[in-house]
Amino acid sequence: MKFESTDRQIRSFVLRKGKMTTGQRKAVEALMPIYAFDPTTTIDFKALFGNDHPVWLDIGFGNGESIIHAAQQYPDVNFLGIEVHLPGVGHLLMAIEQFGLNNVRIIRNDAVDMLNLYMADQTLAAIHIYFPDPWHKKRHHKRRLLNQEFLDLIQPKLVTGGRLHYASDWEPYALEVQELVAENAWLQNQEPNNAFAARPAWRPVTKFERRGQNLDHGSYDLILHKR
Repeated sequence: MKFESTDRQIRSFVLRKGKMTTGQRKAVEALMPIYAFDPTTTIDFKALFGNDHPVWLDIGFGNGESIIHAAQQYPDVNFLGIEVHLPGVGHLLMAIEQFGLNNVRIIRNDAVDMLNLYMADQTLAAIHIYFPDPWHKKRHHKRRLLNQEFLDLIQPKLVTGGRLHYASDWEPYALEVQELVAENAWLQNQEPNNAFAARPAWRPVTKFERRGQNLDHGSYDLILHKR
């Protein structure tokens, strides 16, 4: 499947070529046609998954560790993962086959474009954004995914009571998002005083997070619900 995107100028990612293992390459060749798709019209989640279970969207899933973990824990939830980097997609495809994760589907494209163009309002039970690129340099902050424009985009996509779960190991970015969500009255932090939350059962400690811990980074979770 070829990566394609629209002409939106500022993106939260850079498409990099990564080395793929033999297993990942084989999984991409054999399993992408089964578990991955490029939408061309509004996504019908009931038709896509063959049921009407709630849908959790995972944006920028990396190598898929969080989806692999949660999809096994919650078989009555449907998981849609969006990721542009092919090795990570290959890793998740291998796990789908290994563990029989029939409740997982993948889009290899830009998440903002997919939300804008192909996801209907009131269709997502949760949106998870784990360890997005913090774009450390100030001149690159405009590339950060979590901003007011993004919150305005996802507000109608979430069902009432739907969850937004953000996690980061970069404290300045986490504090910025914490302040941002407090300014949005449609979001209710599950913790009092807009505090960070403990890591929930559906989010495992990932390889990326462990690498941050080895650098003495903290982890910061914000779990919010649509009023």
